[in-house]
Amino acid sequence: MDDVISTEPFPIDTGHARFAVDGDSVTLHVNGLPSSQWFWSRPDLLEFEYMNWMMTAVAVVFPASARLRCLHLGAGACSLARAIVHGWPRSRHLAVEVDAKLAAAVRAQVPLPRSPVLRIRVADAVEVLQARPPGGHDLAIRDVFDAAGRTPDGLTGPQAAAWAASALGERGLYLANCGDQPRLPAARREVRDLAEAFPYVAVIAEAGQWRGRRRGNAVLVAAGSQLSAGQERELARRLAGAGFPARLLPNAEARAWAA
Repeated sequence: MDDVISTEPFPIDTGHARFAVDGDSVTLHVNGLPSSQWFWSRPDLLEFEYMNWMMTAVAVVFPASARLRCLHLGAGACSLARAIVHGWPRSRHLAVEVDAKLAAAVRAQVPLPRSPVLRIRVADAVEVLQARPPGGHDLAIRDVFDAAGRTPDGLTGPQAAAWAASALGERGLYLANCGDQPRLPAARREVRDLAEAFPYVAVIAEAGQWRGRRRGNAVLVAAGSQLSAGQERELARRLAGAGFPARLLPNAEARAWAA
């Protein structure tokens, strides 16, 4: 596959990037850090554990026949958008990327669905989230980090949670990638904010994070309506038995933990 995609480093608006190829797998590195990963032959196959957790949540909440209107805050190589299109062929996606040169390189080199299935908009994610029409999306995914590896302040806090709740409406699902320290202090703060805007909140993380043994990526889950007890059980079961096992902290427990 090395002859299909260039592995030479290239400049982007926010620094530098490169594609690393390992057989069928390609990883996009931005400023030296792995940002997105995808497989040529398997759009549904994802290597990053938090992306698999997100896909599991989507699969539990939405049937494959759903025509999902998806908003991706942070595009990268659009790995999740590509995977969701594979599993939900009727879905439509808007991916927001602040770096114009990176967006152009991804569109040129990554085998992505074309518009209108997947549109990439060069813009600030905060401004896009703020301007979304009420109930305009069924699914919103936040996966944005600045050069220091932090989620921009404008995408956290009570105002951002309120914007997300408005954009999704009663049937929507919000998934946020939260890079965190052991015992998840950032996730705890964000759950408090999300709990004010959404009737349902939950947290997905690996056991070592819950036990304070490692830092890593947690997934924050928020929904415009309650997940059923059956959906919670199914999500917890799938996460525990996945290739990247994780523990679900469901709504009541998540609210108590955050408070």
